[in-house]
Amino acid sequence: QVQLVESGGGLVQPGGSLRLSCAASGSIARIYAMAWYRQAPGKQRELVARITSGGSTNYADSVKGRFTISRDNAKNTVYLQMSNLKPEDTAVYYCNAATPMGDYWGKGTLVTVSS
Repeated sequence: QVQLVESGGGLVQPGGSLRLSCAASGSIARIYAMAWYRQAPGKQRELVARITSGGSTNYADSVKGRFTISRDNAKNTVYLQMSNLKPEDTAVYYCNAATPMGDYWGKGTLVTVSS
């Protein structure tokens, strides 16, 4: 079992920045990749950014150059640094951990981009 707890969401103005955190606990040694997904109202959940245990990253085209995923292995935490935020980035952001046993999800944190 893996437990994931997200934090850092909130209200930010367009053009602003926000950093999300995802703290992992439990069977973390079996995690081979972690990712951030988001789900906007009325839309499907979509992949935002992913980082593997080897450090490889990939991003959705819509966030390339604006968002950065990183991790702190000592703290068992993955971050999503979001810059130049746009109203269309408004969504619930979910942390995901991929393991041989399956995927685990956090409960999500709401990000609202609005003036």
